[in-house]
Amino acid sequence: MGKIKTHKASAKRFSVTGTGKVKMNHCHHRHNLGIKDQKRKRHLRTASYVQGAMATNMRNLIQK
Repeated sequence: MGKIKTHKASAKRFSVTGTGKVKMNHCHHRHNLGIKDQKRKRHLRTASYVQGAMATNMRNLIQK
């Protein structure tokens, strides 16, 4: 039986914390920042966590 490979695209975007949560960065923070207000950009800077069943899927994709 073969090894399970890490999904490299997901591994670059998501990471698993010590408690098992899946951490991610927000999107829409690369360009066109002049038209977004300061509050929106400030909230996009902070990391967030993947919720529910999607977190389980991500954990399976990026397992080592």
